[in-house]
Amino acid sequence: MTSIDGGIVRENGEKMKYALLIYDTPDAWSTRSEAEVAEVMSRYAAVGMDAATVGREQLQLPQSATTVRIQDGRELVTDGPFVESKEYLGGFYLVDVPDLDAAMEIARRIPAASEGGAIEIRPVVERTG
Repeated sequence: MTSIDGGIVRENGEKMKYALLIYDTPDAWSTRSEAEVAEVMSRYAAVGMDAATVGREQLQLPQSATTVRIQDGRELVTDGPFVESKEYLGGFYLVDVPDLDAAMEIARRIPAASEGGAIEIRPVVERTG
């Protein structure tokens, strides 16, 4: 594998998997009508039905999270997200595409990208055996 412009491209031309992590804002849904929610959800569904999408999941709200840490050999378990932030991880798509540019094309279609959130594109470490 070689790095081109910060992206990973396989030398043999095979496709690469990328996780498209969807960061949303807390108020992204609270002010929408039912019709607006349905329209946005249909756009998410369209990305999910793209031939390059090999996996996808929506996550529950951050308040439902449990965080586990081990510090000095002691377990620390907290409810909810550990840090306050303006955005939260709301879900992800797993895509299998030729390169970073193709992953970016799909990321641009995810509603959160144009509605106050962000899409983090991260190459997946693929292991054999």
